[in-house]
Amino acid sequence: MRTIISALGAAIALSLGAQAAQAQEAEAGSVGSAGLAGSAGSACEAIADLKLSEVISLEAESVPAGPFSYTAQSFSGQRQVVNDLPAFCRVRGIVDPAINFEVWLPEPDAWNGRFQAVGGGGFAGVISYGAMVPNIQAGYVTASTDTGHVASDLEWLHDEGLLRDYGYRAINEMTSKSKAILSSFFGRPADYNYFNGCSTGGRQGLMQAQRFPDDYDGIVSGAPVNHFVATHYTQLWIALAAKPVGDTMLTPPDLSMLNSAVLAQCDTIDGVEDGVIEDPRMCTFDPGTLQCSSGASSQCLNAEQVEAVRKIYAGPSNPRTGEQLHPGLAPGGELSWLLVAGSGAAPIADEYFSRSVFDDADWDWRTFDYDADIERSYEASGEALVATDPDLGEFRDAGNKLILYHGWSDQVIFPEGTIDYYERVAATVGSGSDGGIGETRDFFRLFMAPGMQHCRGGPGPSQFDAQAAIEAWVEQGIAPDRIEASLVEDGAVTRTRPLCPYPETAQYVGGDTDQAESFACSQ
Repeated sequence: MRTIISALGAAIALSLGAQAAQAQEAEAGSVGSAGLAGSAGSACEAIADLKLSEVISLEAESVPAGPFSYTAQSFSGQRQVVNDLPAFCRVRGIVDPAINFEVWLPEPDAWNGRFQAVGGGGFAGVISYGAMVPNIQAGYVTASTDTGHVASDLEWLHDEGLLRDYGYRAINEMTSKSKAILSSFFGRPADYNYFNGCSTGGRQGLMQAQRFPDDYDGIVSGAPVNHFVATHYTQLWIALAAKPVGDTMLTPPDLSMLNSAVLAQCDTIDGVEDGVIEDPRMCTFDPGTLQCSSGASSQCLNAEQVEAVRKIYAGPSNPRTGEQLHPGLAPGGELSWLLVAGSGAAPIADEYFSRSVFDDADWDWRTFDYDADIERSYEASGEALVATDPDLGEFRDAGNKLILYHGWSDQVIFPEGTIDYYERVAATVGSGSDGGIGETRDFFRLFMAPGMQHCRGGPGPSQFDAQAAIEAWVEQGIAPDRIEASLVEDGAVTRTRPLCPYPETAQYVGGDTDQAESFACSQ
């Protein structure tokens, strides 16, 4: 079952440009002419007759305007109802062996001319309806895939082919089939093609740019799990640091005290006291300053707790060589640490290593060897799951654009790993004394969000429209020099702040510190 990789992260160039678009239209048949000659409803139903390679099932139905219900992307499977969806054509297909995908097509007079595919989260296993709904409301053709398995079944983690589908094949198949379907329905291809995803979706976006650089004109990738193996063994490291035996030694009151001490030292480094740290790398907080001088107290940390915090900040290292393997969590995000430092190891990390790497349902996550087990983990499935190839030259040369973003207080994916990837891309495709960043920013920009947790939430402004920014860049050539983000509390915007293209940060220039116009992006 195991695949030995010869070049981890090597890009697989697969062109789906003008020639492929023509091939897709030929493969799709004549539904486009039916759409032009007949009603949108009859054109929708005709999609079921398309012959698409490797598609073993295809269904299409016209959905009238009004309420629409779906199962939310969560383990609870909570049912959601949307009351105001416009009429659309719903297409459901299966790519061999088990890649379920859906394409939603607005009525012709409501289409904005764009295709926007959406990514998944975690181990995927469901259609991301929650992300598709606002897209169809805004006039996009939109698509999603479960990546080849169902969320309730983890046996796919033992299967090399299904791991490959989850890793990259499913998104590429969904993309090509969706393009063929929309070309047939509307009688022409989309004006622009976009992909937007966070977490697993962020990894999927980077995988597209690396392996299939012609698929999308613009990609928005948030908090990507592109260092897939390293991310999950770092989650194990943090869990073990916090609970070497039994329950966690870091309780919510401990973490609250720790966070208060970090902010007391580092909040004003950027010149503004606002409860977040603009660049946590500038914070040199030592948890040893909180160590109890004698006895136990609720106002201090014992020696074991101090050591645990140091390990969490530092991230994993090789016990034999001392080599740093991956970054840890950044100072300032301590209030959310319990997600990975609470009871038990992070479920995705535990399941991935036990099933895909060690093939042992009884494997004990505390036994992971940060020397011997690293190479074994990459050999097991890294080729399919890791998206760290820094050579984005083909993506750049195709004229495409990429926006990458990450919250500094992300509690499950490690933000400095994203910075490291961006800098390696710059060094690979760019040149100059700035490490190639100046040239790289012509097609690829990174935005770090102070105080934002995983994909959203946290004490910092975390609501922003990266999709509008990528469209302006792709369609009008307007590069995003800043993206305005909002902090929303109890339904009201309480603060706005610019997110700046790395390595710039938001610098206070005077005025109301809760208003974005009081800040400029600079180094």
